[in-house]
Amino acid sequence: MEKIKIGESFLELIIGDITKQKTGAIVNAANKRMAPGGGVAGAIHRAAGPALWEECKKLKGCKTGEAKITKGYNLSAPYIIHTVGPIYSNSPKDSEKLASCYIKSLRLAKENKIKSISFPALSTGYFGYPLEEAAKIAIETVANELKKIPEINLVRFVLYDSKSLKIHEKVLDSWDIY
Repeated sequence: MEKIKIGESFLELIIGDITKQKTGAIVNAANKRMAPGGGVAGAIHRAAGPALWEECKKLKGCKTGEAKITKGYNLSAPYIIHTVGPIYSNSPKDSEKLASCYIKSLRLAKENKIKSISFPALSTGYFGYPLEEAAKIAIETVANELKKIPEINLVRFVLYDSKSLKIHEKVLDSWDIY
């Protein structure tokens, strides 16, 4: 685990299960319908229970780069912030859309007075975003946003395995974000 201070906030990297995080919100790597599926979205929907899908249906989907909030239901986190990352296409717009996912999620957390948030490595699973490139965008974007949003005191990246953790640690160590 690596933890660094950015302004009054902390950015933390861990290996773990996003559905077990006890932060104010967890972030769902959602699809545009916000439907249960595979990967992170499937795990979150299974852990939260069927009421989550019922609430998601009422929100009528989410566009790429946007974020929406629901209750956490059976999760330890009281809220779930759903964001739709880009499907990787090697287009310059991919990085803008991925950064937007982190920005919109953090701003939605602030609006809802959420002080801590856990992110997965957005778009790096089924959506095919190269892990190191996605990690650079994630860490740089979150670090810059934390400087503007001191109300959020913890951002935790909950990574799937040691390979992902090592890549995120390398990116974190190489960026001048303090």
